[in-house]
Amino acid sequence: MTDSTQRFTDRVADYVKYRPSYPRDVVSFLHETCGVAPDAQVADIGAGTGISARLFLDAGHPVIAVEPNQAMREAANAWLAPYENFRSVAGTAEATTLEDASVDLVIAAQAFHWFDPVTTRREFARILRPQGHVALFWNSRLLDGSPFLAGYEALLRAYGVDYTEVAERYPDDAAMAAWFGDAFSRKGSFPNLQRLDFDGLKGRLMSSSYAPKAGHPNHEPLLVALRDLFDRTAHNGMVEFGYTTRVYAGYAAANA
Repeated sequence: MTDSTQRFTDRVADYVKYRPSYPRDVVSFLHETCGVAPDAQVADIGAGTGISARLFLDAGHPVIAVEPNQAMREAANAWLAPYENFRSVAGTAEATTLEDASVDLVIAAQAFHWFDPVTTRREFARILRPQGHVALFWNSRLLDGSPFLAGYEALLRAYGVDYTEVAERYPDDAAMAAWFGDAFSRKGSFPNLQRLDFDGLKGRLMSSSYAPKAGHPNHEPLLVALRDLFDRTAHNGMVEFGYTTRVYAGYAAANA
């Protein structure tokens, strides 16, 4: 599927139920280290089903979620309906539909690697108020360190659809420093963990856009391999999905 905005349309239920959140350390880092005000108006770009938006709503921030995928946006609206200071709009990173100088903090979690970098930087600069912040963060799954983690990575490489191409899209420190340019301020990293039973592990796998769906020739062999991996590596009926949550913060300079 070439349109990145639609890659997760048929995976929304699994995404809502099985994708990890982010450590509250992310918000504390932005408040205490980067100087983001506790009541800053947040624009969550590529907000998906609202996982990152909820992190900031729970910290007391008003949040506007910008999401082009209708199914994911509707899931976020349903999940976050109890929050009075939440709203969502149909838009993209390159064309958010938000007004000029209307927000204090732009965030993007797990979605930044799908954006056009040049157009996105210009759009972020447009919608931010003077001295507004940008924070980009995502969960980087640990690829080794335990038999389960190493086995899961091998399984994805054997059976995943376009897994290598997607995995290699996440930018490294140098790429992020280049994107921010002179507007780069801080970076941080925090541990994150999911503990999953087999149903949770299967749901987490199937929430990924590169996991072959039912009907694909790799689907059944993948699930057989997943069951075998779980049976070999689970402790007390659970496996541990480890992540490092990486955070890059700075300002938006349209011509960085």
